[in-house]
Amino acid sequence: MSIQQALRETDGLDGWLFYDFRGSDPLAYRILLLDPTQHVTRRWYYWIPSSGDPVKLFHRIEPHVLEELPGHSRPYVSWDQQHRMLSSVLHGQHRVAMQYSPFNAIPYLSRVDAGTIDVIRSFGIDVVTSADLVQQFEATWTDEQLESHSYAATALRRIVDETFARVGTSLSKGRALTEYDVQQFILARIHDAGMTTSSPPIAAVDAHSADPHYEPTESASAPITRESMLLIDLWAKRTAPGSVYGDITWTGYTDTRVPDTHRRIFDHVKRGRDAALSFVREQVAKGHFPFGWEVDEVCRSVIREAGYDDYFVHRTGHSIGEDVHGNGANIDNMETRDIRRLMPRTCFSIEPGIYLPGEFGIRSELDVYLSDRDARVYGGPPQSEIVPLL
Repeated sequence: MSIQQALRETDGLDGWLFYDFRGSDPLAYRILLLDPTQHVTRRWYYWIPSSGDPVKLFHRIEPHVLEELPGHSRPYVSWDQQHRMLSSVLHGQHRVAMQYSPFNAIPYLSRVDAGTIDVIRSFGIDVVTSADLVQQFEATWTDEQLESHSYAATALRRIVDETFARVGTSLSKGRALTEYDVQQFILARIHDAGMTTSSPPIAAVDAHSADPHYEPTESASAPITRESMLLIDLWAKRTAPGSVYGDITWTGYTDTRVPDTHRRIFDHVKRGRDAALSFVREQVAKGHFPFGWEVDEVCRSVIREAGYDDYFVHRTGHSIGEDVHGNGANIDNMETRDIRRLMPRTCFSIEPGIYLPGEFGIRSELDVYLSDRDARVYGGPPQSEIVPLL
């Protein structure tokens, strides 16, 4: 079993304990390849020791829940029988990995409730985080997934050009256009490319672009006029099972010339983005994979030195996978201190932004895929300047 091999390569770890109650740990279903739609109403545990046979502990009325997995079956009925059997299964173990993050530092990973952690610790066991194990079995890509990302990134980059051309043509011909119109155009082009998305893209003009998660709606959407800042953020993946996302953000200005203020802010964002990408590339080329928080600091320090630290209000980037926000290391030392190392065959975004409330915001986003010795960006060169749209 590949999980046991990974456990043996992790110094001092006796095994990995999976636990779920009514879908409380979706990571367990993904890693163990269980059907997340099955009807499960009772607690189950799946113990994978570093060596030896796994053990399945489940309620007697739901013997089907783990039947696809290898290992010995231990059905329980009462709560005290559950605890006794769990204690027996874990007897003699010292360090056990679970979906747990000390002090909830990485909330994306914290799936096991505090009470269950208390139970395991009451057996004299040290519960440690499964963060890097989760990365290894959930966030790494196959060759087919990398190809699907390349397709998505290329298609999204094409849609950016088509969207900006559509805005320029509409304004030149005096046609009314709103943020919602642009959002729906992008959405239609995503579907035309054979892709799907978890939620509609962002199209934000002027002050709305200073809201990182602004969402235009049909009933509340600003018009797009000349001499305006336009930010579009779009993410999508192929519809085939197992496909992974691309996720990019570009900015344009609805005039023939971009104002100096906007160009200056974009330059700060771009320098932060490029500094982070260069740092990752230099480190990976040496065979060293940095922590997520380190990359965030490299990027954030550039914007901090420019005097805009207070206006960079989110992490530098996030893991990307079958979900647009994946379960690998995030590029973050702000919202969390992500102490997970980046790993080969994983992908993450680098997307710094500066947001000036009531004025405008600029974000530039690219996706970085790591091989054993390289950091690659798909979908063409990153944005080098704000695009004049007229």
